[in-house]
Amino acid sequence: MDGVDPMPMLLNDDFRDRSPDQVRVVVFGATGYIGRFVVKELIARGYDVVAFARERSGVGGRQDQDSVRADFAGAEVRFGDVTKVDSLARNAFDHPVDVVVSCLASRTGGRKDSWAIDYEATFNTYQQGRKAGLSHFVLLSAICVQKPLLEFQKAKLALEAELRKGASEVSYSIVRPTAFFKSLGAQVESCRKGAPYVMFGDGELASCKPISESDLASYICDCVIDQNKINQILPIGGPGEALSARQQGELLFRALGKKPWMISLPIALMDVPVGCLEFLSGKFPSLEDTAEFGKIGRYYAGESMLVWDEQRQQYDSAATPSYGKDTLEQFFERVVRDGMDGQDLGDAALF
Repeated sequence: MDGVDPMPMLLNDDFRDRSPDQVRVVVFGATGYIGRFVVKELIARGYDVVAFARERSGVGGRQDQDSVRADFAGAEVRFGDVTKVDSLARNAFDHPVDVVVSCLASRTGGRKDSWAIDYEATFNTYQQGRKAGLSHFVLLSAICVQKPLLEFQKAKLALEAELRKGASEVSYSIVRPTAFFKSLGAQVESCRKGAPYVMFGDGELASCKPISESDLASYICDCVIDQNKINQILPIGGPGEALSARQQGELLFRALGKKPWMISLPIALMDVPVGCLEFLSGKFPSLEDTAEFGKIGRYYAGESMLVWDEQRQQYDSAATPSYGKDTLEQFFERVVRDGMDGQDLGDAALF
């Protein structure tokens, strides 16, 4: 069955028999949207946590070292460059390590950046971790890699393949979440100000089971010691039924206390400019990332973030596991009340 590798008797999994404070967990991508919650959840569970970050981190490099240390009270904070092997060896793996949790992800989704971060840098953490006695590797991937048309998806799949190849020596848990709440909140402010909610087709083209950052972090932390999650590919969504774009819009207007006003656009409107950019990028390399951003937008407009049934060639809501307690309706109510602080959409405003 796809997603489950035969699991031999593990040779180095004795860390699961220790108390949490004796299990050293290094988190990469610690200051990212999900990584920050993972670090705090691991601290709350009593693990010996090392949070690895860039010297200037966060969107646009807004966080300095002092602010990261203050944010991660209870963890050992290390700084370095995940793209450089010597930096990892010196700053992250100078002591034995039991578990690595990687929340690394390209900040832009551009072609080169995707391969540099989603594959090469993440693979660096895996290789250097093995030298430090690594037993288990937890990877934050994405459910959309099931239909890989984008560079970041191909890069993530290449890294997943490396983990599966080495599973007899270092076990893994590959977590493939559906949509994050933040990715569905981009229209909150515009609708609050009176603009319509924009969707493609009839609003039923794409659906998802959105999951909150805290629920996803909790699930990722479960993977550290849960025997049922060893050497598994783990699609995961939030609680409740899958929601279409139209249903998401209805929830937003309910939170705003307004009558729904929605505009449906033909998805074909995206095909011509995306196709032109893709053609031009072949002649002008400087347009490669612009073309990729267009493809990302087109992909998410038409593809559901649910488990893909290869045999039936369709997305399957029922086959997409649910986890947690936070709902999208609660999220909309909160951001309508408190604003979108903490919901940064990334350097390219795509994720």
